[in-house]
Amino acid sequence: MALMPKRSTFRKQQKGKRTGLSKRGNFVSFGDYGMQALERGSIKAVQIEACRIAINRHFSRKGKVWIRIFPDKPITKKPAEVRMGKGKGAVDHYSAIIRPGRVLFEVGNVPREQAQRALALASGKLSIRTRFVERLDHVKG
Repeated sequence: MALMPKRSTFRKQQKGKRTGLSKRGNFVSFGDYGMQALERGSIKAVQIEACRIAINRHFSRKGKVWIRIFPDKPITKKPAEVRMGKGKGAVDHYSAIIRPGRVLFEVGNVPREQAQRALALASGKLSIRTRFVERLDHVKG
């Protein structure tokens, strides 16, 4: 079962803007290590699920995984070989809009090398470039 909102005010949304950097969710908050987006793009619900499965299989029931993104934007699509016009298409899937700097996944209670390998496996399932980040325990300032 793919991730999707339980309820929404409107069934369909406009495309919107994807400019700028991520304003929130830029730091590792829950786990020890994380995967941070370096590019902007959209990630489908099935891609998020594929990453989750890849990480959990690598850990083999050890460690903990936090998913920091949620696919709440409906993406519509018209059927094949349909003429132009006649309104907006039906909802095809849900996706999460990602801006650079966003932490996508976090892992904890595992060694650094194992976390790095698991997040590298998960990164291969995504359509954007990512990097491995560690938790900042002390914030300067």
